[in-house]
Amino acid sequence: MSKLVAPHGSDELNPLYVSDAAEREALQQEAEGLPSIVVSSATAANAVMLAGGYFNPLTGYMNKADALSVANNMHTTSGLFWPTPVLNLVEDAGSIKAGDRIALRDPNVGGNPVLAVMDVEAVEAFTDEEMATMTQQIYRPAEGEAHIGADTFNSQGKVCLSGPIKVLNFSYFQSEFPDTFRTAVEIRNEITERGWNKVVAFQTRNPMHLAHEELCHMAMDRLGCDGLVIHMLLGKLKKGDIPAPVRDAAIRKMVELYFPPNSAMVTGYGFDMLYAGPKEAVLHAVFRQNMGATHFIIGRDHAGVGDHYGAFDAQEIFDKEVPKDALKIEIFRADHTAYSKKLDKVVMMCEAPDHKKEDFVLLSGTKVREMLGQGIAPPKEFSRPEVAQILIDYYQIEND
Repeated sequence: MSKLVAPHGSDELNPLYVSDAAEREALQQEAEGLPSIVVSSATAANAVMLAGGYFNPLTGYMNKADALSVANNMHTTSGLFWPTPVLNLVEDAGSIKAGDRIALRDPNVGGNPVLAVMDVEAVEAFTDEEMATMTQQIYRPAEGEAHIGADTFNSQGKVCLSGPIKVLNFSYFQSEFPDTFRTAVEIRNEITERGWNKVVAFQTRNPMHLAHEELCHMAMDRLGCDGLVIHMLLGKLKKGDIPAPVRDAAIRKMVELYFPPNSAMVTGYGFDMLYAGPKEAVLHAVFRQNMGATHFIIGRDHAGVGDHYGAFDAQEIFDKEVPKDALKIEIFRADHTAYSKKLDKVVMMCEAPDHKKEDFVLLSGTKVREMLGQGIAPPKEFSRPEVAQILIDYYQIEND
């Protein structure tokens, strides 16, 4: 039997999904008569993560004091370590006040069905200065530069509704990704069933090329892991990112052909990408501890966008800002991986000091997309041919 790492902040997971069918049906009926609001996509994603146990031990949306404390020093006012605020932000709360029980409606599903029932403990407004401070602390945008994550955060409104929630469903994730979407509870259970003890997790919002695949093999070998959980983000991304079903198909083909049986799980989670770089890397580590991983791979520019963050900022934050006892999960630090023409294999570039740039097979994302769009597979040193074909098919459909 495997003995899993403890969840963050508690001995047991506290998923907020109402699993009892009778209770869930009663809450659903009650919700139809409650005041309701259609929440933002980010708020809905927070509810899904709370439902699945990924945000353990939180019981709902943070109030203003906790949000500001978390943004400034990664701790709630009670002292719980947490890397980014978990908020229900609206432009106007209307007549909603503290003490109300309300229904939260899903913006991402037709008809806006009820996603969760919330007991409102406070309705508070952030000032412009407080929003600016949170934006800077979470996203760390360069002055005067646009940042998609910061822009999304600030587009939701400044009024904060806080309080505990009970979640009735998993939005569109369970229905659209039935083979891939898994809660932290479900992943913990499967890790136990597989008999794994030491488990490394890999985060992705992209298809996995050969360098990603080999990085996972490296981590498993060097750490002596029993298994790998490939954990892909299934929520909203930026324009130009490859849709989740295509990524899913490509990753599954890679695992089927190039990983031994019972060595890798392909799973996904329902969250919108924050593009918050270092702070999001820490949040990702919390997710993975809660789902039972003992180790988490963090490479170059993890959760970054554009050139907003330094190549290793997402690793260095664990040394400079995360207290040593804050998390039980351990970080596997990876450099950029690429195929070495000299060694005829994928290596971490920092481990090949005698190499020059021309000794590696290096292709930009733009170049790869151009090749795929033209029906040309990248070289075998960059991408498995079976994976490349799935992406070629996608780009050809997109271009037709």
